[in-house]
Amino acid sequence: MSWDNDLRLLIGQSDLSLIYRDAAITRGAIGLISKLGTGMRISGYLRHETSKLTTTSTATITPTPPRVRVSVGITGHRVDHAGFANNSEQIAATLTEIFAHIDKTVAAAPTVFGAGSVAPTRFHSLLANGADQMASDMALHRGWELVAPIPFGRKLNEAINAAPTTVLDARALLEGRDAMDPQTQSNALAIRALTDRARTFELADADDFIATLYLEHLSVPLEFSKAQRFTVERSERAALAGKILVEQSDIVIGVWDGLTTAHVGGTGHTIEIALELGAPVIWIDPGQPNAWRILRAPESLTTLATATQEDRCEILTAMINEVLLPIVVSDATDKSFRGVRALDSEKWRAQSNPLAHAYRRVETMFGADSFRARFRSIKQTYETGDAIAVGSAADMMKSLKSLLASDPPFVDQIEEAVLRRFAWADGISSRLSDSYRGGMTVSFVLSALAIVGGVSYLPLVKADHKWFFALFEFLLLSAILTITFVGSRRRWHARWFETRRVAEYFRHSPVLLALGVARPSGRWPRGTTTSWPEWYARYALREIGLPRVVITPGYLRAVLTKLLDDHVTRQRDYHLYKAKRLTNAHRNLDRLSVVSFQLGVASVGIYLLLKVATVLGWLDDAWLLNAAKIFTVLGVLFPTFGGAIAGIRYFGDFERFAAISEVTAEKLGAVQARIEVLQAAPDATLHYSHVAELGHVTDDIVVSEIENWQAVFGGKHITVPV
Repeated sequence: MSWDNDLRLLIGQSDLSLIYRDAAITRGAIGLISKLGTGMRISGYLRHETSKLTTTSTATITPTPPRVRVSVGITGHRVDHAGFANNSEQIAATLTEIFAHIDKTVAAAPTVFGAGSVAPTRFHSLLANGADQMASDMALHRGWELVAPIPFGRKLNEAINAAPTTVLDARALLEGRDAMDPQTQSNALAIRALTDRARTFELADADDFIATLYLEHLSVPLEFSKAQRFTVERSERAALAGKILVEQSDIVIGVWDGLTTAHVGGTGHTIEIALELGAPVIWIDPGQPNAWRILRAPESLTTLATATQEDRCEILTAMINEVLLPIVVSDATDKSFRGVRALDSEKWRAQSNPLAHAYRRVETMFGADSFRARFRSIKQTYETGDAIAVGSAADMMKSLKSLLASDPPFVDQIEEAVLRRFAWADGISSRLSDSYRGGMTVSFVLSALAIVGGVSYLPLVKADHKWFFALFEFLLLSAILTITFVGSRRRWHARWFETRRVAEYFRHSPVLLALGVARPSGRWPRGTTTSWPEWYARYALREIGLPRVVITPGYLRAVLTKLLDDHVTRQRDYHLYKAKRLTNAHRNLDRLSVVSFQLGVASVGIYLLLKVATVLGWLDDAWLLNAAKIFTVLGVLFPTFGGAIAGIRYFGDFERFAAISEVTAEKLGAVQARIEVLQAAPDATLHYSHVAELGHVTDDIVVSEIENWQAVFGGKHITVPV
């Protein structure tokens, strides 16, 4: 019985208010009950609880962790390759052995999030007639999910892979009719059956052009120029789909004779691309299928004839475990709030804490352009996971729903797996940033107050009453130590870094997901002490995978205009504003610290001039003796606060952050200019490779900005301000 039916029975047999009192109820249940509630008598209590749960139930609950999965890709020779044809049974046996080892390792591997957190293995294939289809059938038999990034639209892909020998059969297949030749029709049915069972990502943006070349080639098969032109275009499309396959896979299996990597879009070329992008390759030589081994770097291609690998199964096991588990960096410090499970221990706060606003108040006061803006409220209300899809991301979600009307569950996954997690990580990170940076800013101020407070007794009270000022200094110094201890113990600095990395990876990912663009596993950055944020973001996005969509020029233009251009422009403008604001803050803080030191020099200089005046008899020495303590306090006060201001400026590193934002804005501006060029291009010349490249460039800019940001703040742990 379905879950919906179970719930309907429960509604029919139970008091509805009890259902809503159950803390385990889901948003899906709420939605269904709301629909079924039409025409039913629902108590006022139920209406109240429905509204409350619908708006806040998931806002304060940690997002569910991603279901981690192993993603495997296949590239291999076609059925007409002599080595494949002669040893197909042995190749099948080797693939069976490898697949069985993957299943066994996945079943036995430890998991981060407990039972049920590992999803079925996902298998990527271009569905070509040969090793691709053989392995795809095996994957489906094992219950793996089949995803096919095919280089053409469905009909053209079927027609090309069916290998018709006449233009009539090719036209028939392109028009959805049966081919006359039995072998051609058999080939077409085989790929059609796999395509029906796969989630397809169809690169159909150049189908009309390539179909014309294909038919021209078949009409005059012996004309070299037509054959060459079609072959080149087909190879480029295959290479494009092969790169998508590599980007989406943790491990690539290559059934390859090892002869050449020069054929663009061929098996050797795809293997070379995989190794360059950091994806390990399980190499199966069709001539010796049992001697399969693992390649880890492009340099491995130079030692194919001599290298051996006796421990290949152990290496494969380690590779799979590396996918399923984040790299853990152990140390001797406290383990609380540490690692990928750290998100589970975070508590949501709807708004920022005014007691932690010190750093942001400094940035606002010294960075804002107007006097009014310097004293505006800086209280933040964090956008919840429930609100973001109808709030800041409303326009993007509207565009995604229009673009991906063919795959509504994919859009729902973007909301659940990306936007909600982004909102959570962004809110948590903002709060931790306030705690860490605000705590350090307060410590600088308290240290100055402690020093000045400790000597302020001089002109005010006698020495036997100094204890009150000493107590004041003691309390402030104790507060500094408390802030430092709590901040270190609770890892404010590290947790801020980690959650901010997660948030930034998610921020721009909806655009990449809609394009089928992904950062390859081997190209993700690693933190200096932990890499769980990258692992978490990578497999949260990998959980979604490729959309079921047909890429057309219209689709690409909509992505350019409604998603990529908007995202890049917003981020560019943000970094321009941020650079200006931080530059102002740096300059104004620098000026204030200089003025403070100048006042300190002036106070000491005035005292010395007055002393000279007393020596010359121009001034009563007794008056200066009484005023000396005031000058002593001033001589301490101005340089001390000047030093504290300089310390805040150094800690905040406003100038370097402004430079990072300026560089980022410049890079994004260049991308935005390239987007404008593509937007002016006619449909006939607007291809997936152009738009995907801009997606990759944008992703690289984001990652580079994160790495630069970490380089600046990475070593500035919370400590006493000395």
